[in-house]
Amino acid sequence: MQTFLKFKYYQLKLPCLSSKIRTTQTTCLRNYSSLDKIAQGYQPKDVEKDKYTKWSCESSSKATTLNGPKFSMILPPPNVTGNLHLGHALMATLQDVICRHMIQKGYEVQWIPGTDHAGIATQVVVEKKILKERGLSRHDLGRTEFLKEVWKWKHEKGGSIVDDLKRLGCSLDWKNEYFTMDENQVKAVNRAFVRLFEEGLIRRKKALVNWSCSLESAISDIEVDSIEINGPTEITVPGYDTNITFGQLYNFAYRLHGDESQEIVVSTTRPETLLGDIAVAVHPEDERYTRFQNKATFLWHPFRSQPIPLIFDASVDREFGTGAVKITPAHDKNDFEMAKRHSLESVQVFSEKGRILQNFGNFSDLPRFEARGKILDALASQKLLREIRPHIMNLPLCSRSKDVIEYMLRPQWFVHCQDMANEAVQAVRDGRIQLHPKSFESEWSRWLNDCHDWCVSRQLWWGHQVPAYLAKNEDQEVWIAAETEEEAFAKAQAELRVKNPRLERDPDVLDTWFSSSLLPFSVFNWPSEEFRNSYPLDVMETGHDILFFWVARMTMLGMKLTGDVPFRNVLLNGIVCDAHGRKMSKSLGNVVTPQQVIYGASLKDLQEDIHQSHKSGILGPEELKKSIKGLQKMFPSGIPECGTDALRFTVCSHNIKSHFINFDVAECYTNKLFLNKIWQATRYTLGAHDKINLAVGGIAQEEQELQLMDRWILSRLADTLEVCETSLENYNFHTAVAALKNFFYSNLCDVYLETTKPGIFEGASKARTHCATLATCLSLGLQAMSPFTPFITEELQQYLPKSSGLDVSLYKNSQLETEVNEILDICQAIRQLKSRNKVSKKHEPKVHLFAQNKEAFNTLSKYLIEVKALTLSNEVFLEEISKPISKNEYKLFSTAGHLCSFGISTNSNFQLPSSQISGKDLNNLKLDKLQKELQRYLDRTSNEGFRKSASEAVQKKNFEKIQQLEVEIKNIKSLQS
Repeated sequence: MQTFLKFKYYQLKLPCLSSKIRTTQTTCLRNYSSLDKIAQGYQPKDVEKDKYTKWSCESSSKATTLNGPKFSMILPPPNVTGNLHLGHALMATLQDVICRHMIQKGYEVQWIPGTDHAGIATQVVVEKKILKERGLSRHDLGRTEFLKEVWKWKHEKGGSIVDDLKRLGCSLDWKNEYFTMDENQVKAVNRAFVRLFEEGLIRRKKALVNWSCSLESAISDIEVDSIEINGPTEITVPGYDTNITFGQLYNFAYRLHGDESQEIVVSTTRPETLLGDIAVAVHPEDERYTRFQNKATFLWHPFRSQPIPLIFDASVDREFGTGAVKITPAHDKNDFEMAKRHSLESVQVFSEKGRILQNFGNFSDLPRFEARGKILDALASQKLLREIRPHIMNLPLCSRSKDVIEYMLRPQWFVHCQDMANEAVQAVRDGRIQLHPKSFESEWSRWLNDCHDWCVSRQLWWGHQVPAYLAKNEDQEVWIAAETEEEAFAKAQAELRVKNPRLERDPDVLDTWFSSSLLPFSVFNWPSEEFRNSYPLDVMETGHDILFFWVARMTMLGMKLTGDVPFRNVLLNGIVCDAHGRKMSKSLGNVVTPQQVIYGASLKDLQEDIHQSHKSGILGPEELKKSIKGLQKMFPSGIPECGTDALRFTVCSHNIKSHFINFDVAECYTNKLFLNKIWQATRYTLGAHDKINLAVGGIAQEEQELQLMDRWILSRLADTLEVCETSLENYNFHTAVAALKNFFYSNLCDVYLETTKPGIFEGASKARTHCATLATCLSLGLQAMSPFTPFITEELQQYLPKSSGLDVSLYKNSQLETEVNEILDICQAIRQLKSRNKVSKKHEPKVHLFAQNKEAFNTLSKYLIEVKALTLSNEVFLEEISKPISKNEYKLFSTAGHLCSFGISTNSNFQLPSSQISGKDLNNLKLDKLQKELQRYLDRTSNEGFRKSASEAVQKKNFEKIQQLEVEIKNIKSLQS
């Protein structure tokens, strides 16, 4: 008696005979009239409609606790600033594939969704919106009213991200969805800050930071874009009516103090910072300036009317300009470090808004780039300006505001990271955390071994307000960290030893990365101990570009605050680019959204989206023109409808561990056609069932003998399922996708299905076996595909058996696969010769195979029906070569590997095209190709290194290939004689 288990494609334990298949009800189609119910073609919109709602209902009705092992992940939170982009779609799809795979393995999966408040990005978007609609700045509104506008915008726009994720089919745990400004997240952020402060790991200090003058805030390194300027280039800078020119080197003279006859010419790209120069530096080995060594040399500052020293420092680049550089530590990172080495004080030039500070005479209160022109004019009037020339440089821009970054000395909150970073390095080194790919391990160590303090304060209004208070009492003041004002007051009383201290809460907010770094445990209600039920996460999947900005910080804070690593595995994906490898940018017009790929979009629709970005203030007038032009070039006919499954399948078809992933809409559409191929294979199988059911009165409860091709396709299925399992375990999604595509496309549809047609449509007894085999392959194959393409697989599986009752691993037969591959190579050679000479069905082609020997004859004789079906020939004849082939009997002739030669005869309607290369010439070309291939193998096997290092199996395979090539070369030469 046969027992049936719930189907899992990676574990089928039922015993069966290796050469027979039991065609019971489970291996046959469950719905006898199903062909009438399935659409004639694959239509993604119809297939995907309402499925996610159905899945959500099924998920909510399931028991909340299962007996299986647990698996947990969180979705890296997309910014609450609009719809998902392809980068989000890639990450969400990969994570969904992982989760669906783990569900298939019997795990209780918890995949937590959420969105990030995105401090800078959201504030910029809302500010632009208010300015566009009402002509008001956030300062006009005030902090309280502005924050109301941000929350209002969040509630209006945040839902679109959730809709996009559901549209992608993501099996997220929506009942536990979080937002990084939720009450529980606020509690976690405050607790983390206070703990780190009390342990001395968070301190307030004055330091040089990336500063956006338009935002009036410090920003992180990841929010700085460095663009290369090749010579004089005009750049649009926020707050200026005209463009500002960059890409020039300015040389001006500093005269020696006390001896105006001598001067040192300094080179700079930033003359507007000259007001803050506190020294001029040269390299100690620069012969141009050695005469000034070993004596105190001072230069006269032309605007501050005071001497500044000439210093010697080995960090100076002698090849830059004149070799003498101005030192402005308040506005340059390298200068700041040099000033510390030489114990020099800084002079700040710019205000938070990027205007010249007071006490700088006529330059006071000028915008920094207006001051540049005034300073150059003043230098010229004093006869100090020497030269302005083109220069290649890198210009740092704020990725959000597009403002030119200024480096500013500001009091900020910093997290001391080095001790925590050392722990993070050790966690990867001892295997508690595994990075995929492993190539990032060295970079992880290199970056964390020299981990700078982390600036976590931002001068914004939207975000987690720093839970720190300045406590004052007469001439005393001290900073206190506390989760509530009441707690801060009590701490201030104890610290200052007074009854009524005054408290001022820091108005700054915390860096968004700070709250995001707590997510692996904060989403599970940390600091409550219940978080340990789901912590650490099993996998953290994200982009490699934020390995240090986010993954490393999650690791550091996770280990510090919980005592354990935040996750066991880190999977890093590449950056999604367009088909030409360019980073997607609205200004290039190459941005593609998941929605546009899923539903399709006309060129007009794409252009309208760009115009909306312009209207909302995201794109300027020049960017709008570039974007429209780029769209017309990239998508002249718009984007065709591809559907969700094709999008998911396409992003998974790339090696996601590569640094860059080039997404091609055309490839996505091709995958939609591939899915239609599977759809049609299912329809064929349903039709085959209907036919044999009508012919023989149903599927008999008896064992049917498997044909060779039945066993071959089951072997291919077993191999494919094994590759899929191994690939998913190692996060090699592209390998699994390639195996599935090869199985369904090349093996099942193009080969096996074609070989079943004679038996099925002639009503032969083996039709029942073919039908059961087709159903088995589709059922198990679709189950393997379901993590990648959940919509179409669920749609088709309702027509197919849930289980075949087969342990397909028993059908693995590498010898049979090798044999069939040789037959397929023969069929391909015949098809190619027919195609090249335009031989069609009307010519009634007949194929004559000439076996090389008795063994080849026996092999070929088993596949004559298959050769006929796969070569679209009227007849196939076989004989063993016992005498030279009479080529005159055949219109075309050639060889097909080492097993045989073949000739093609036709009716009198066929004439060799006059422009076609003759059969003899084609064979000459083939002979030349074979001889070159043979020589490569001979060279390889004669190499001493190959003989020593190659395994015995590899060497045997190479020698077998040599023998096969020699046989085919001999055959083709005989055809020419």
